[in-house]
Amino acid sequence: MKTILIIDDDIYIGNMLEEVLSKEGYRVSRVYSGTEALLALSGFRPDLILLDLMLPGLSGEDVLPKLKGIPVIVVSAKADIDNKVDLLLSGAADYVTKPFSTKELLARIAVQFRNTPTIPVVSVLVFDDITLNTDTRAVTIKDTEVRLTRTEYAILKLLMQNRTQVVTKSLLLERISDDTPDCTESSLKMHISNLRKKLRDISGKDYIEAVWGIGFKMRIE
Repeated sequence: MKTILIIDDDIYIGNMLEEVLSKEGYRVSRVYSGTEALLALSGFRPDLILLDLMLPGLSGEDVLPKLKGIPVIVVSAKADIDNKVDLLLSGAADYVTKPFSTKELLARIAVQFRNTPTIPVVSVLVFDDITLNTDTRAVTIKDTEVRLTRTEYAILKLLMQNRTQVVTKSLLLERISDDTPDCTESSLKMHISNLRKKLRDISGKDYIEAVWGIGFKMRIE
C-alpha cells in the first residue's frame, strides 16, 4: 500500500484529501506545518508528498529543498506562473492550483507512481548482530532465536528500517497499527521495555535507546 503524506494546515482540505485518497486505497499521513513535516520525515519515508505552500512556521518553499528522493506535488492557491516554474526547478514533481479537481489530482498522483521506479523490498534487515527476516518474521541474535510478540516484532522492524533516525512515538504507533492494533500510546513504553529486555538477555547489549521527549532509535555505538 502506497503512503501519501499531506502537508497542509487547512483542516477542511486535509480531511477531504484524506477521505478521497483512502477510498483509492492509499495510506494517508498528515502534518500541519513545515517544522512538523521535517520532524515526521526523520522517522519515516512516504511514497509521495502533497505540499501546501502557505504553512505556519517553515513555508512550503522552505521545506521543498529538504524533501530529497520523494515525489512532491505542490498543491497551492498561488497561481503565478513564475512561482510554479521556480518550484518545479527547485524539485517539485508537479504543481496543482487550488481549487482543484480531485479526479485530476488522483490522475497526477497515479502518473507519479507510474514514473517512480519500484524499489525492491529488502527481506533481511541487519543491525549489529541482530538479523530480522521480514519473510519468515524470524529474529536472531547471532544464532540464537529471539521470541517476540507481534507488537515487539513490529516495533523492532520499524526501528531497524530507520536505523539512523529517531522514530517519534506518534509515527511509531501509526506505522505499526496495521500489524499490531493492540499497541496504544499508554502501552508503547511497556512493549519497548519488554523488547529491550529480550534482546539484552541474549546478548548483554542494549540495542534501543529512548530520545527524551521525541521517540526511540537504534543505539549506534
